[in-house]
Amino acid sequence: MLYLLTNFSDGGDVFNLFRYLTFRAGGAFFTALVFGFLFGRPLIDLLRRKQGKGQPIRDDGPATHFAKAGTPTMGGLLILSALLFSTLLWARLDNGYVWIVTLVTFAFGLIGFADDYAKVTKQNTKGVSGRVRMLLGLAIAALATFAATFFHPAELTNQLAMPFLKDVLLNLGFFFVPFGMIVIVGAANAVNLTDGLDGLAIMPVMIAGGTLGVIAYVVGNANYTDYLGVHFVPGTGELLVFTAALVGGGLGFLWYNAPPAAVFMGDTGSLALGGALGAIAVCTKHEIVLAIVGGLFVVEAMSVIIQVLYFKRTGRRVFLMAPIHHHFEKKGWAEPQIVIRFWIISLILALIGLATLKLR
Repeated sequence: MLYLLTNFSDGGDVFNLFRYLTFRAGGAFFTALVFGFLFGRPLIDLLRRKQGKGQPIRDDGPATHFAKAGTPTMGGLLILSALLFSTLLWARLDNGYVWIVTLVTFAFGLIGFADDYAKVTKQNTKGVSGRVRMLLGLAIAALATFAATFFHPAELTNQLAMPFLKDVLLNLGFFFVPFGMIVIVGAANAVNLTDGLDGLAIMPVMIAGGTLGVIAYVVGNANYTDYLGVHFVPGTGELLVFTAALVGGGLGFLWYNAPPAAVFMGDTGSLALGGALGAIAVCTKHEIVLAIVGGLFVVEAMSVIIQVLYFKRTGRRVFLMAPIHHHFEKKGWAEPQIVIRFWIISLILALIGLATLKLR
């Protein structure tokens, strides 16, 4: 929205600053961060009054989690409010990619909110039917992927780019939309599964989001893509504003979610942020790189899939408990130890993801 102020610029005044993407990205970051600090405590107090007993705790979970009873959930509302407000304020609203990612984030946030609301009001951990959530998520992802194909350049439409083989494109044709659906819905649910310990999900989301923001900025700039030999996707650079707002809003939320958490993210935040990561990957043609950058989320999701399939086949378990962060809890690791080590892993994977821009 503030980009419109450039209409009043003669090229040498303060309004000219809004032409610069990096300036607006910085503005989005600080706006979201301040938003989180200003409205975090009032929102937590409101959620505590409205929710009473807070988020239900799993009966079969680690015993240490029962001490968290009464902690309010739906803290994702703080992240989403800061993220969406800052994006709409600082991003160019004539950019199709910005609208695709923003609407995916909002829509998955609504699904998560409905799930959290059902859990809190019924005081059980079931929430909205998994089938309903999956169908709604697939429908949103299908629309987003289909819309993204209209903005991709003709030579990249329905193509799958390979990160380490930059001259190789796989033409998925009609299968690109189902592929994009899997990427977006898979990312949303993977982040949702990761959100099980105080501060565990939000930092890897910020790391992955920041990394994808840098990638979006690079692939949206012809000078950088020529130098690095990667595919040019015009217009994606504007997503840097979105990811900057995500990092700022995430830090504001982490202030209250750091152990011991004053509020949980809930599905409201985890589904929305995971969906956002998937949508950015589809828009920037870096779907495979997302699996690297978000490798922690992939491992968390795979641990659940492996546990369920192996148990159905043999009646035994591979892990003491899934997702895998609970396995380490059962082995006696302290919660902060798990969280910080997983953060370190996320950072290493992000650096590997960025390296794909240069490696041939």
